[in-house]
Amino acid sequence: MTLSHQAALRVGPLVLAAVLLQVSVVAQVTILGGRANLIPVVVAALALLGGSVAGATAGFAAGLLLDLAMGMSLGGSSLALTGVGYGVGRFGELRDVSHGLLPIAVAAAATAGYDVAYGAITFMLDIGASISALVLRDMLMAILLNAALALPLFALVRRIVRPVVAAGRLEPRRRGRTRESGPLGLRGLDVSGR
Repeated sequence: MTLSHQAALRVGPLVLAAVLLQVSVVAQVTILGGRANLIPVVVAALALLGGSVAGATAGFAAGLLLDLAMGMSLGGSSLALTGVGYGVGRFGELRDVSHGLLPIAVAAAATAGYDVAYGAITFMLDIGASISALVLRDMLMAILLNAALALPLFALVRRIVRPVVAAGRLEPRRRGRTRESGPLGLRGLDVSGR
């Protein structure tokens, strides 16, 4: 995804809506003792579709808005979500992202990465992190709930962002043909004796 005005007009309201929905509705609902977190899933979807730079940018913006909306110390969520966005975007740049069930694994990994990174940041900065077995249980439930929400959220993000994503980014990739080469990568050197 190229960083343009059209992309900003699509991604900005999407990130803002995700943060507002997370803060006002999703954070209040408890399912099986855990709460879903839409923000890492939306950032992962944007990163997978747009690449590492777009993912890091969306992660920073979403984290900053989340910190401001929740009244938390600024920077913790931004730093964690920037790393998640960059990592998922880099994965999407290097791998084929056209498999239908990939969003489930990506959402689970993004949620786990965000939870671990945010926990480490708050612990190191002594913002008020508590470490216990209940934190691990809540983290596991959030990962499972986010994995369950992954397919509809990724489909929604893809539908909104599709017009600004670079052509060819969403189609399956084919492996390139390997070129025969000589020793040390010298092309044209015939080593087979033909």
